[in-house]
Amino acid sequence: MSSFAELLDILHEDNHCIGINKPSGWPTTHFDGTDETVDRLVKSYLKEKHQKPGNVFLGVVHRLDKATSGALLFARTSKAAGRLSEQFREGSVEKVYWAVIESKPGDRHPWNLRETGSLDDFLLHDDNEQRVKVVEADTPGAKAARLLYTVRNRHAGLVWLELRPHTGRKHQLRVQLASRGSPIYGDTKYGSAQRLGDGIGLHARSLTFLHPTTHNPTTITAEVPKAWRGRFAKLLNG
Repeated sequence: MSSFAELLDILHEDNHCIGINKPSGWPTTHFDGTDETVDRLVKSYLKEKHQKPGNVFLGVVHRLDKATSGALLFARTSKAAGRLSEQFREGSVEKVYWAVIESKPGDRHPWNLRETGSLDDFLLHDDNEQRVKVVEADTPGAKAARLLYTVRNRHAGLVWLELRPHTGRKHQLRVQLASRGSPIYGDTKYGSAQRLGDGIGLHARSLTFLHPTTHNPTTITAEVPKAWRGRFAKLLNG
């Protein structure tokens, strides 16, 4: 096994796309060219595996926040990149996230949290503070955000949610939950008082998309990080 393969948890791989389980603390792609990033690691893996002498094409078709772990998909050809990017833009990719949110001890229903429901807000990115806020619908630049949730379990002041976003706004899941007084565990940017290493309690559990060449529905599923299995063992196994 190659050294780069040992660093990757590969969920799916063929000639057209590759899906990995992104670790928390790693940016999806580079902007300033200095930080080590997941896309560079995947390129190095493909270059090593296929013994390519030149540059390796890798299309970034969506992103996960640096602190978020889970299912991340890349395209291996320009044609696949175009087709997959279009699916993400149109919202036809089914995204499932797992989140652990904070609630007051003994409070079974933070923000009137039912077993299933939806959150609808308008979000605005504040360039000065570099964060996203919930604002009124008529705020200039505001974008609608919709999120469906299901409660999977509750334990010791924490709630495990399954989330299905219907829109793909920046920091959407993090700010929609935090704005209701239930920040994601470890998300100090949006009000959590806890720490979870270099990550937060938000994990991209799965992606379901149409394969760019066969057009068959394809699902990649990512196991939660080791930090979750230790910190949230009773919550996840209860």
